[in-house]
Amino acid sequence: MPKNGISKVPHSSDQMTPLMRIVFMGTPSFAVPSLHAIIKAGYAVTGVVTQPDKPSGRGMATRPSPVKEAALGYGIEVFEPKSVRTPEFTAALKSLSPDIIVVIAYGKILPKDILGIPPKGCINVHSSLLPGYRGAAPINWAIINGEKTTGVCTMLLDEGMDTGDVLLKAQTPILDDETAEGLAQRLSIAGADLIIKTLELASKGALTPVKQDNSKASSAPILKKEDGRIDWNKDAVSVYNLIRGVYPWPGAYTHSGAKVIKIHGGRVAAESHGDKPGRVADISRDGITVACGRGSFIITELQPENKKRMSAFDFIQGYRLKKGDSFE
Repeated sequence: MPKNGISKVPHSSDQMTPLMRIVFMGTPSFAVPSLHAIIKAGYAVTGVVTQPDKPSGRGMATRPSPVKEAALGYGIEVFEPKSVRTPEFTAALKSLSPDIIVVIAYGKILPKDILGIPPKGCINVHSSLLPGYRGAAPINWAIINGEKTTGVCTMLLDEGMDTGDVLLKAQTPILDDETAEGLAQRLSIAGADLIIKTLELASKGALTPVKQDNSKASSAPILKKEDGRIDWNKDAVSVYNLIRGVYPWPGAYTHSGAKVIKIHGGRVAAESHGDKPGRVADISRDGITVACGRGSFIITELQPENKKRMSAFDFIQGYRLKKGDSFE
């Protein structure tokens, strides 16, 4: 590790005629399609900045971020600063002479001295239609809140949380059975298309930034584990939206006695039941029907505490659940 705390991997010579010099900042798999698209389009990616390797998985082995893995495949110089607010890191970015810094789910807000480095600005791909759903989890909260449409947009970064001027937008419907994981995959591809269109216009000086209407802003804070707890007092559609919106993390869960049960799948029942919310109204091969504040929800896939995920029918066969029992 160099003294300045920035680890990097040597950069191979460019293979294509560069259009503009780009520094790419991103961390999760959501950002990878955009990195691929920028390189394929011929832009000179002079460096990639990502979060440091961290333990993950059951064995908690130290793993590189998906963006780092992609960058190494291209032989691009990789920076992994513990902090973006050091003179050493700022100097390292300046040495790369970027025309634009592209930021996609990097994980930290950039300070003013970094925002001012590229002459054409720092451009972010955000997975909502701003000013709606500013924050770290816009995809999740859009599904949880029952939105019918969402999208991606590009914007000029400023020092606020997703408050910069919007450049381009692309809208898409949220499918009725779509989870946060599935929607994120679709939006990552849409984001890659949109960043290329944005860079093309930026290279021509043809972008028209539009200020956000702050009065229409909504928040999408980072998810906490407790956000996955099912409240059976809510209507069945809201329960379904929560299950889809928190998949795969933190995951929806309920309690059976002192045991936690994760709920991985299900559907809104066609018929309603007049039972108390949380009470098991019916058990069949189709699943476990649970009464909600309004309507009923059929659990089709679940995971008992410290067990593998299974179908509701397999759970019924192996556990002493009966009609009239309750989930908390």
